[in-house]
Amino acid sequence: MTRQDEVMKVGAGATASETIATPDMAEHDSVTLSWFSGKRVLITGGGGFIASSLIDLLCRTDCHVVRLLRHPTDMRPSCVRARVEDLVGDVRDPALWQSLPEGIDVVFHLAAQTSTYEANRDPRADLDSNVLPMLLMLQACRERGLSPTVICASTVTVCGLPDRLPVGEDYPDAPVTTYDLHKQMAESYLKYFVRVGVVRGAILRLANVYGPGPKSSRADRGILNQMVGRALRGEALTVYGRGEQLRDYVHVHDAARAFIAAAANVAELNGHHYVIGRGEGHSIAHALQLVAQQVAARTGKLVPVVSVEPPAGLSPIEARNFVADTRRFAEATGWSARYPLAQGIDTIIESLS
Repeated sequence: MTRQDEVMKVGAGATASETIATPDMAEHDSVTLSWFSGKRVLITGGGGFIASSLIDLLCRTDCHVVRLLRHPTDMRPSCVRARVEDLVGDVRDPALWQSLPEGIDVVFHLAAQTSTYEANRDPRADLDSNVLPMLLMLQACRERGLSPTVICASTVTVCGLPDRLPVGEDYPDAPVTTYDLHKQMAESYLKYFVRVGVVRGAILRLANVYGPGPKSSRADRGILNQMVGRALRGEALTVYGRGEQLRDYVHVHDAARAFIAAAANVAELNGHHYVIGRGEGHSIAHALQLVAQQVAARTGKLVPVVSVEPPAGLSPIEARNFVADTRRFAEATGWSARYPLAQGIDTIIESLS
């Protein structure tokens, strides 16, 4: 595999010098959001990172959003048009799914345990968190005669360690971690229940999602966000070894827009998985240099990026290179990523300043 200046670009994604949005993009998003008018939407993991951006989008139309939360929260989205209500419950509890109100048009299934290392430490608990809720939800739909559209969050790491880039939907699955195996299993349950006609739905395999929002509870998630915080505090940024591995960083707002587009175009996507990224591969070291530079532009202080020895027990998935090929999803939905990495980093800086 070759790289050019630590960045690999594929597809028709915007470059860092281009504007974040165009009038045509804004019009497309408005039309897509209008599909949700009058609909009832359930979001599992409703207090999470992607859910927060998703709700911000849905608040722009007159829909009814039900945030499914594991614990009560005082954090309320500021909605002008949408009605947002909270439902507290555990997605691993069969009784929850049997007691959900009827009339749910769309389920965005975002609740998950997201740590590779936690999954390896306790595979049974990870199975209960990442596979069981999907099965319980789909089984409840079949037993109760419900047929919502289900859009599920998954991960590009289901494909394992790619030997060619970019990676699209035709790349064979080869999970190398317990976490990825369980995400694949949850995907398979949804695809099966679509095939037998219980629900309609699709899976979005997400690349490295970053941007402003609630802090991840896992130390091995939200790394780019963590590094922005460190740089703002004047602390050195650390990278394992030379940091040559490629990552595809997709802004959380673009990820949320992909979920909106998937639900509104489920007839074209039904029963399949799609890769969601920006279509640009940045080396980890280059991404951290960008963090340092963008923070320096705000603070006047450039923090160093320091190479450190990788810790023992590092998951093999950390050594992967990944760039997304999003053309199939873009052709089916009209979606495209807006945020170049440098401008996306700026949104984190703004939210933390």
